[in-house]
Formats: sequence, C-alpha cells, structure tokens
Amino acid sequence: MTNIKEPAKNFKSQKKLLEVKVNRREDITDDLLKIWIEKPEEYIFKPGQYCTIGINGIERAYSIVSAPYERDLELFVELVPENEGGVLTPLIWDLSAGDSITIRPRAKGIFVFNNEWRKHLLLATVTGVVPYVSFIRDYIKKIEKQELQSTQHEMHVLMGASYLDEFTYDSELEEAASKYPDLVTFVPTVSRPDEQKNALWTGAKGRVNAIVEDYINDKELSPEDTLIYACGHPGMIEDVKSKMVPLGFTVDEERFWKED
Repeated sequence: MTNIKEPAKNFKSQKKLLEVKVNRREDITDDLLKIWIEKPEEYIFKPGQYCTIGINGIERAYSIVSAPYERDLELFVELVPENEGGVLTPLIWDLSAGDSITIRPRAKGIFVFNNEWRKHLLLATVTGVVPYVSFIRDYIKKIEKQELQSTQHEMHVLMGASYLDEFTYDSELEEAASKYPDLVTFVPTVSRPDEQKNALWTGAKGRVNAIVEDYINDKELSPEDTLIYACGHPGMIEDVKSKMVPLGFTVDEERFWKED
C-alpha cells in the first residue's frame, strides 16, 4: 500500500507498536529505494498485504515485497518531498542500517492472490509491482517445495514506468519468466520512450493501460478465466476499469498515490 493518499497520523499514544531495526537499504534512484527491516517473531502475512511502519510517531502503510518465508520485510518506497506534502518518506530517506522504527504487529489488506482464477493479469506502475513480486516469490517457493505445479496458474505482469531505471525488479521477474515460462510472463513498458534517459530502451512503449487491450487480445485472455489486478497510480486504475469492466472482466484494485 505504498504511497496511498491519506492524512498522516500521529500514533504515539497507541499501544502494541513493535520496535524493529533497519537491516539494509539500497538506493535505486534519487526518489526510489528498497529497504529491509526486521520481521518480528510470529509476524504473519499473505502475499499482497501491507505492514504499517512508523518513525517519530508518524505511520504509513507499505505493501510488502517479501514472501512470507523470507527472514526480513522488504519494502519498495517512493520519496514524496516535504514541499509536495511528504511526511514519512523524507524520514525514511534518512534511515541507515541499525536505525530503529516501529511496526504494527499485524499485516493487513485484501489485495491478495486469488487462486480460484486460472489466469492473472497483473498491471502495475512503478511501486505498484510490489504485491506481484510477493505473489511470484511465494508461488515459486511452493513449486520448489512441490506444493504446487507451475502449470496451475498463469501470471502476466505488465509494468509501466516513465524511465527504464524505475523498473527495479525487472531482472528478478525476467528470471522467473525464463525459469517458469508457463507461470510468469513479464512485459515492462516505458511511457516516455523519446527522452534521453530511455535512449537504450528497446522494449514496449506507452502507458501500461494503453497496451493492456492489445496484450489481452494477443494472449487470448478471457473474462471467464482471467482476473485483472491493477495496482499503483489511480489514473491507470480508472482507465483500466473503464476499458475492461465493460468487456466483462473482473478488476481488483489497489491505489497508490504521490502524497503521504
């Protein structure tokens, strides 16, 4: 639930907050980073759910990149500057390994993998890819433990970004697609292909919501066996719904915003 639009809140008076350490951070761009925090003992979550972390009493919810079997909680965060209304993310940008933050003891969220559907079309903008990475990590782990077969479901990940350096998890998703082609398909697309930062880009072009119809037709996905997930920018979500719902598709959504 990274960057969902809601008022910043002060929870200093609330109880049951747990203190955890920052184990690692990795800066991706000036306004994107990955951070790994301690997972409290007996912390349980489903792929796609979010944790609520806090600094100095200010809390925000962030979707969890990690799968439940992983030792740490991995988060992918976009910076919202203070002059644009950012409250918590500027504080996150000051964190280093060893620093302490708080976390609520329970994960929440209903934007989770629905295994009743055979095919899953996963649409994302930048940090909106987070729950899908968790889905795929969890699913592959279950394949490796022989709890599932890779042919039980299909996951089609379409991820949009302005610039190629924002994809972040592209190598991981490409590797999953290469190793389990019956399970994962990954299509990244840039919305500003003519800008210098994308000079080396040779992949799909256009906003993710602009390529979805062609993709559905190409892969012969149908409303009867395909669930569409839309996660990230609300404009993308609204456009996808306006196109896909009239065609009979079911669309699950998780809105990510630019404000804290």
